Amino acid sequence: MTQAALAVAATVDYTNAGTIEFLVDAEETFYFIEMNTRLQVEHTVTEMITGTDLVAEQIRIAEGAPLSWRQADINPSGAAIECRIYAENPDKNFLPSPGQITALDFPTGPGLRIDSGITPGLNITPYYDPMLAKIITHGCSRGEAMGRMRQALSDLTLEGLHTNIKLHQQIMDHADFQAGRVATDFLTQAFS
Repeated sequence: MTQAALAVAATVDYTNAGTIEFLVDAEETFYFIEMNTRLQVEHTVTEMITGTDLVAEQIRIAEGAPLSWRQADINPSGAAIECRIYAENPDKNFLPSPGQITALDFPTGPGLRIDSGITPGLNITPYYDPMLAKIITHGCSRGEAMGRMRQALSDLTLEGLHTNIKLHQQIMDHADFQAGRVATDFLTQAFS
């Protein structure tokens, strides 16, 4: 897939951060879906496993500077998982859950990154994207990254409104997710 993604970017002489997306079937055949010519919310997973700062590189390119590394310099290491924490109620078809954040304490530890701009007392309205934070964990293996995510979700305090934290915990504990046996219909199949 990496070689196919590089070929797509080279064909259109693309110079910037971007994402090439594929779907993989049960026979491990992959199919091109789309190219996003921007950073996506999941870029933090790439940053964790490659040790790169994609935002800084995108700014360098916008300023006319060349990339500070080449594809051959990128050596992915380990595995990373991202959980997006939303002000929504999974028990009510993921309806937005506006309200005031009454308590907030983010976890800390090795292999853990938190991206957020919320604070206690902040009023979350229904008028904007309800994402409150991204929790990203990294480990030498997928199992270690999942273990760190379980711990991070357990240590996270976020009160005053409904969130999807409990759903993320259930996903981390689900045998099919742990074994990597998931597809685009995972939530429907596992939690209906």
